[in-house]
Amino acid sequence: MEKFTQLTGVAAPLPIVNIDTDMIIPKDYLKTIKRTGLSEGLFAEMRLNEDGSENPDFVLNKPAYRDAQILVAGDNFGCGSSREHAPWALLDRGIRCIISTSFADIFYNNCFKNGILPITVTPEQLEALLDDAERGSNAVLTVDLESQTITGPDGGTISFEIDAHKKHCLLNGLDDIGQTMEKADNIASFETQLAETRPWV
Repeated sequence: MEKFTQLTGVAAPLPIVNIDTDMIIPKDYLKTIKRTGLSEGLFAEMRLNEDGSENPDFVLNKPAYRDAQILVAGDNFGCGSSREHAPWALLDRGIRCIISTSFADIFYNNCFKNGILPITVTPEQLEALLDDAERGSNAVLTVDLESQTITGPDGGTISFEIDAHKKHCLLNGLDDIGQTMEKADNIASFETQLAETRPWV
């Protein structure tokens, strides 16, 4: 998993509440277990017209936001079913950070397992960040995980809270397997001892 330390990038405003995982990636795109290529289905029902062409009014289709790496979204982001394809699709599109006032628990935890930083802020802070994000190509935010800060285009800074263990995992690029491998020496020692004391196991 790619480490997340500091990210400076364009932030796209998506001020819609209750964006569920089916809106993030509709069920029609869930036939694969691969983590690549899923960006084609990202926000498909909002991003694409019925004929498959791009909806020019959708924020990620606008020239200024095509390379956005940060989403500033409405309350309760990622609610609905627990499909891990949702963070996979966001990551495949280049989204590394999502800022909202709240997240659905399963989606929130899935983000950390895939190298995406979900940040919870207050409604007042979200309003200010949405205002920053409305600046098009000038909507550049810097997210620093080590210092737990978001710096806006005018230099204003917002602090955020994050679980210490989740922070450690993101800073070091550790998914569940990576966390296990950190204990590789202890596991090997245990297995050696077990073979000596209980060879029949």
